[in-house]
Amino acid sequence: MMRETHPHSRWLWISRLLIGVVLFFNLQAAVSFFLSPRSFLSSFGLTGPVGEGVIAGYGVLFLMWIVPYAVAVVHPSRFRISLVEATCMQLIGVVGETIILFRLPAGYPGPSATIARFILVDGLGFLALLAASWIVFSLLSVRRLNRLSARQLSP
Repeated sequence: MMRETHPHSRWLWISRLLIGVVLFFNLQAAVSFFLSPRSFLSSFGLTGPVGEGVIAGYGVLFLMWIVPYAVAVVHPSRFRISLVEATCMQLIGVVGETIILFRLPAGYPGPSATIARFILVDGLGFLALLAASWIVFSLLSVRRLNRLSARQLSP
């Protein structure tokens, strides 16, 4: 099996790891919501079959939303637009969840705690994707890699 030996391959793998961790947690939530919606009813303040359907629907939405993450993790440098999309989506999630939390009236401790957890996890995910983006757009930029290659070729 051929390994990437170029000096930038370490940074490429670090960016993949950062994206992969966020992808993993989003995928885990998607599968859990879809396969076991009843487990989350009280967390969202929902009940019955309609509540289960709503939570299973969240699982489907999570699966739809992680498509750019899955593309970006394959090769963040080649699929930069997917990384940008995933980073923007993560930021929208944090901002939207924060607004929802502040709009929620007092007296709903279960949903408030659930939304706060989403904000925490999505905020950390945003920071991870921001770090991956920094790696891709600064350390793995074409101009920087050309300069590194030129230095390696010089006597």
